[in-house]
Amino acid sequence: MYDELTEVDIKKMEEEILYRETKLGPELLAEMKRTREFGDLSENAEYKEAKREKRKNEGRIRYLKNMIRTAKVIEIKQDADRIGLFDRVRILNEKMGAEKEIQIVTTLRQNALLGFVSKESPLGSAIMGKRVGDRVLVSVSDTMSYYVKILSLEKGVDNEELPISGY
Repeated sequence: MYDELTEVDIKKMEEEILYRETKLGPELLAEMKRTREFGDLSENAEYKEAKREKRKNEGRIRYLKNMIRTAKVIEIKQDADRIGLFDRVRILNEKMGAEKEIQIVTTLRQNALLGFVSKESPLGSAIMGKRVGDRVLVSVSDTMSYYVKILSLEKGVDNEELPISGY
C-alpha cells in the first residue's frame, strides 16, 4: 500500500527529517545525558521522559522515511469545473442542514478540525471530480451514509504553508 503524495509533501517530509536528525536529535540526546546524572535511573522521571522523547523522535523519523520510500508521487491535474486536489469547496450536509467549507488535501496534510479533508477520506473521495450543484452520497460505512450538495468551488494550489500531520 502506498500513499499518493505531491512533490511538496515529499519536500516537507525531507525537511522535517533533516531538522529531527540534525537539530532535535542531538538536543534530545544531550537532555538524556544531562538527566542521567540525576542519580538512580529506576526512579529518575526526568531521564525516563527524555528517553521517551528521544524514542518518539526516532519513531517519527522512521515513519517519515517509510512514507517517502512507499509514496506514489502524483501530479496535480486541474479541471476548471471539477473538484480536484487542493480545491476549496463549500458543501451542504443535507442530513445536518449545515454548510461547511473544506479543502481537499493529501492524506499527509489532513486535519478535519481545520477543514483539511483527505482526498482518500469518505467525503474527499466522494466529491473528487464532481461539480457545483451535484448531490453526492458519502458512504462512511456499510450502515452510515449521508448526502452533501456542492455549493461552490474555488480552485486551489499546492500550498507549501499547509503543515504535514503529526502523530
